[in-house]
Amino acid sequence: MAERSFKSEVEQLRIGSGEVFRGEGILAITKALMECGVGYVGGYQGAPISHLMDVLADAEDLMAELGVRFEANASEAAAAAMLAASVHYPIRGAVTFKSTVGTNVASDALANLASGGVTGGALIIVGEDYGEGSSIMQERSHAFAMKSQIWLLDPRPNLPSITDAVRHGFALSEASNTPVMLQVRIRCCHVHGSFVARDNQRPPLTVRDALSHPRRDTRRIVLPPASFQHEHEKINVRWPAAVEYIKSQHLNEVFGPAQDKGSPRVGIVLQGGMYNGVIRALQRLGLADVYGDSAVSLYCLNVTYPLVDDEFLEFCEGKDAILIVEEGQPAYIEQALRALLHKAGHAIKVAGKDILPLAGEYTGRVMLDGIEGFLQQHAADILPDRARAPNRPEPVPDLSQVVPGRPPGFCTGCPERPIFAAMKLVEEELGPHQIAADIGCHLFSIMPPFEIGGTTMGYGLGPASNAAFDGGGERRPISIMGDGGFWHNGLSSSIGNAVFNKSDGVTIIVDNHYSAATGGQDILSSRATNPTKQTGNPITRALKGVGVGWIRRVDHTYDVGRMRKVLKEALTTGHVGPKVIVASSECMLNKQRREKPILAKAIRDGRRVARPKFGVDADICTGDHACMRLSGCPSLTLKMPDDPLRHDPVAYIDQTCVGCGNCGEVADAAVLCPSFYQADLIHNPTVLEARIARWQAGIIGWLQDRRAVQHLSVGAVE
Repeated sequence: MAERSFKSEVEQLRIGSGEVFRGEGILAITKALMECGVGYVGGYQGAPISHLMDVLADAEDLMAELGVRFEANASEAAAAAMLAASVHYPIRGAVTFKSTVGTNVASDALANLASGGVTGGALIIVGEDYGEGSSIMQERSHAFAMKSQIWLLDPRPNLPSITDAVRHGFALSEASNTPVMLQVRIRCCHVHGSFVARDNQRPPLTVRDALSHPRRDTRRIVLPPASFQHEHEKINVRWPAAVEYIKSQHLNEVFGPAQDKGSPRVGIVLQGGMYNGVIRALQRLGLADVYGDSAVSLYCLNVTYPLVDDEFLEFCEGKDAILIVEEGQPAYIEQALRALLHKAGHAIKVAGKDILPLAGEYTGRVMLDGIEGFLQQHAADILPDRARAPNRPEPVPDLSQVVPGRPPGFCTGCPERPIFAAMKLVEEELGPHQIAADIGCHLFSIMPPFEIGGTTMGYGLGPASNAAFDGGGERRPISIMGDGGFWHNGLSSSIGNAVFNKSDGVTIIVDNHYSAATGGQDILSSRATNPTKQTGNPITRALKGVGVGWIRRVDHTYDVGRMRKVLKEALTTGHVGPKVIVASSECMLNKQRREKPILAKAIRDGRRVARPKFGVDADICTGDHACMRLSGCPSLTLKMPDDPLRHDPVAYIDQTCVGCGNCGEVADAAVLCPSFYQADLIHNPTVLEARIARWQAGIIGWLQDRRAVQHLSVGAVE
C-alpha cells in the first residue's frame, strides 16, 4: 500500500494531442513516456522517485491497453538488466531508481548495457538525491555517466523541459546506440506546471510481439573480441553521433543578450537543473525579470555529458569571464571546460568552485552570494546599487548555533521502537554488543534515545557488514535488516553468506509488511492481496530454504517482554550457525492509512467503534522520565503537574497517540513506575455503555464537587 494513490491523477494521462496537461513532474514524465511509444518500464522505489514508481503502478491498466509491460523490479540491478530488451530489439524501454545508491546497485548491468550498446531507445531516469534534504551519501550520477559513457540529461525544472528531455532522451539513445540517463532532482520531480500534450503511442513492436520473432547479434554481446571493439565504437561512432544530435536539436540552450558592444562581457555556464536558482539570484540582483529574461548571457547545459566543444567555445567568444555553476563535487564539468579552453588557447577568465562552494547544495542564498561575487569581480558596472537591489536579504545567523538539534526518529506508534527498547534492556543485562545497522526506517535507532548501531554499508548488507566479527567471541555480534533490504539484496549477500560461512552472529529482520521507508510499496512478504503481484511469501520460509537452522518469529513486536526474551535466547543459545529473529508488526503509517477511512465510515454509519487511548497518571508519575529514554515516542512528552508543590515536569501523552501501547509495555518490561493507563474512546456506544458512562460521570462529578468543598472549608479555617 503506497503512501499516496495517484488513481485520480492517472486519468489525466489519457488526454490527447493539443490538450493541456497540468500536474506534477513525475506525472509529466509518465505521460511523456507513453507519448514516446515506450514498450516497457520498470524500476525500484526510492526518494525522490518513489512517487514515480507509484504513478507507474497506478497507471498499469492504461499502459497495458497500449501494450506496455510494467514491472516493479526486485532491485535497481534487476531494473537496469531489464533494459536488455532494447539491446537487440527496436523497443523503447525506461527504468527508474534512486541515485546514487541505486546506480551503485545497478552499475554492473549498466556497464554491460553501455558497452554493447542498444538498438531501441534505453532511458534510465535517476532521482538525484543530493543536498541537505538527502538521506544518502553525497555523490553524483555524473561519475557513472562518464565511467560507462552513458549520456546524461539534466533538464531545466519545468514541465515542458522535462517532457522534451524524455522525448529527446529516447531519440538520442537511438541516434547513438547508447543508453541515456535522465537526471531529475527532487524539485524537478515535484514541480507543478503544464505542457501541451500529444497522443499516447502504442509501441511499434511490443515485447509480446518480439517473443514471436527472436533476434540476436553477437556484436552486441560483451564478450571478446566484441568487447574490445565496443570501446572504439564508443569513441569513434557513438560519441560523434551523440554530439551531432545534441547540436542539431539544440538541446543545450542560450539565454540573455546577444554578444555585442553594449552587452556585458561575462556569461554563466550552468547545469540545466540549476537554471531556476540562477534566474532567481539574477532577479534578486535586478538582472532578470519575472519572465526569466536575463541581462547576463546564460549557457544552459540540458545535456551535461557529453559536452559540445565548439558550442561552448562559441558561447565564450567576445567574453572576458565566465562563471561555471556546477553543484556537487568533483567538478567534472568545470575541469573539462577549463581543459577545453586551455587546449583552444583561449584567454578568458574562468570562475567556478573558487567562488561557489566546493561541495554541498547550491541553495538560493549560496547562488545569490556566488553570482554577486563573480559579477563584482568581472562586471561590477552592471550591478545596481546594493540599496536598490530587490529583496537583498540580511545575513542569516548559523541556525545550528541557535535552534536546538532535533534528530530524526521513528513515527508515533512505530512497531520498530519496541524492538530497540528490548535491545536496550538486554544490553543492561548482558552488556554492549557490536551492532551493525542497515538502510531503512530502523536506521533511526542510531539516534537518541536508543543510540544502537554503528555502521550502514548498503541496502540489505547489515549482516554482511558484521561478517568480520562472525567468527566467535565473548559476545555475539548483532545485525539489523529490514524486510525491504532482505528481499532486495540481503537474502543472498547477507543471510546466504552467513549460512555458508557458519556465522555465529544474530540477525534481526524487521518485518513491517512493506518497503516502508520508500513509501509503503508491496514486497514479496507483504500481507496485502495485490492483483498484479504475488505477495504473502513468508520470510521464514526463505530463511529455511537457504539453510538457516535457528529461526524465531515474533508476531507482535509491541510485546517488549517477548522481544527481550527471544533476543536474549539468540545471544546465549549453544546453536552453531546464524541465529535469525523475524520481528513482525505492520508499519503504523500504513496501518493508519488503511484503517482510518474504514473506521470513519463505520462511525458515520452508526456502528460501534472503540479506539484505545493511553495516558499518564500525573499523581503516580515519579518524573524520572525513564519511560522516554526507553521509548522515544513523539506523543510521549512533558507537562508541568497541577500540584503546586511539585516543580519538576511529569510524563504526558498528547493527542497524537495512536494507541499502540508501547509506552506501557516498556514501563512494565523495565519495571518502571505504574503510571500508564488505557482508556477506550467509544463512538456510537450501546445503550448500556451510554448509561454506565452517565453514572460514572455523575459519581466522578459528585466526588469532585465534594473535594472542592473540603478544600474551601480548609482554606476558610486557615
